[in-house]
Amino acid sequence: MSIDRRRFLHTLGVAGTAFAFPGAAESLLGAPPARGAVTPAAAIEPLDFVFFTDTHIQPELDAAKGCDMCFAQIAAAKPEFAIMGGDHVFDALGVSPARAKLVFNLFTNSSKALGMPVYHTIGNHDAFGVLTTSGVAPTDPLYGKKMYEDLFGKTYYSFDKKGYHFVVLDSIQPTPDRLWEARIDEDQLAWLRDDLKKLAPGTPVIGVVHCPMVTAFATYAQIIASGQKYNTLTVANSVDVLEVLGTANVLAVLQGHTHINEVVDYKTTRYVTSGAVCGNWWRGARMGTREGYSVIRVHDGKVTARYETYGFKSIAPSAASGSPSAMRAAAAAGAPANPPTPAPTTPAPPAPQW
Repeated sequence: MSIDRRRFLHTLGVAGTAFAFPGAAESLLGAPPARGAVTPAAAIEPLDFVFFTDTHIQPELDAAKGCDMCFAQIAAAKPEFAIMGGDHVFDALGVSPARAKLVFNLFTNSSKALGMPVYHTIGNHDAFGVLTTSGVAPTDPLYGKKMYEDLFGKTYYSFDKKGYHFVVLDSIQPTPDRLWEARIDEDQLAWLRDDLKKLAPGTPVIGVVHCPMVTAFATYAQIIASGQKYNTLTVANSVDVLEVLGTANVLAVLQGHTHINEVVDYKTTRYVTSGAVCGNWWRGARMGTREGYSVIRVHDGKVTARYETYGFKSIAPSAASGSPSAMRAAAAAGAPANPPTPAPTTPAPPAPQW
């Protein structure tokens, strides 16, 4: 075992919070593997992996450099695999084909440094051309999720690792009026019911989703998604999804989107929302959560998790750093909570939106 690997396991073993876990497309940019037979609970082995989310890679703000730093640190620790929690790029949702292809190329090139299987989750900024500001027609062959699927595979799927069953969900649903909603659609719910029914009784399940299903974010942060036509902060039909998940031994769900490091226990499931690789959209800390990722160890039905930073220094830090009071003050003054990025050579999207 290398020194870096030993240090990674030591960090997981002594520094995190132990909790029972419930229970992504694998790639070095490929399609997800087919699910194999479930290992009996007695045969479950320790499992070490990384959960990173919200890279929001772009040519501006040293974002590519930041991703390179993050991926190099993850690779040096040699976890068994990684799960990406969505929002790979900034942005595909409301930009031209040239811009979308540029940022996805940045991600695929940077993530090669990971050198391990990566399971991907779709985020809202990963859906191509949905907003009318993109100038993209819905008839474009790459419109919506097709560009993402060509790169990473299916948007929802399951896989098994050492007796743990992982279920990756797609919480991004474009609407007929060229907006989007955080929701798990009916076809996906039917698939989830069927997938979980196939498991042996007691099989531990770990869920993954971009937009949170359970979070305390609304109790301590300004709800900047309020007043919007659709719920774009949390999964709108979480009650329906939780009912389906409740039929299985779901010990935890990994989430992204808010850029806040947070753990909420609800009934018998722990909901782990990881901070973002990009922090406050590459402008410093997001409400005290710096740029980083989560390292996780699963052993004997328990999980140790720790949030790791990687030393990125923003070249254009926001004085607000995404704090609730600063966000309210900015809104009152008519300014965006997250300032727009400097003018790039290829037009960048507007300031981040939920």
